[in-house]
Amino acid sequence: MRDMETVTLWRPTGPKELALVEASGWRAWPPRLTDQPIFYPVLNEDYATRIARDWNVKHSGAGFVTRFELRKEFLDRYEVQQVGGATILEYWIPAEDLNEFNANIVGTIDVVAEYR
Repeated sequence: MRDMETVTLWRPTGPKELALVEASGWRAWPPRLTDQPIFYPVLNEDYATRIARDWNVKHSGAGFVTRFELRKEFLDRYEVQQVGGATILEYWIPAEDLNEFNANIVGTIDVVAEYR
């Protein structure tokens, strides 16, 4: 049996979404709202930090940077999207795929930084 490969992903989030992640036992992202057809995990901590610090704090009073591991085999179905400069990279996961995405998280979702 071969070793399972994982990819480290990051997710900037506000306090409401983080409370739902905590309620899941730090193992799943909550379902998307109707106006959120895509789930956007990002590929590096710097990009996640900028969103958490500069956007989440402004809109909800706090921003958090989370880190988690996902099975590479599942993630390989999706293309990396470059949405700005060379390091502005994210995946676009359709809302209907989020349950399967969550099932492919290895370990827990960890908070690595907090901004207020």
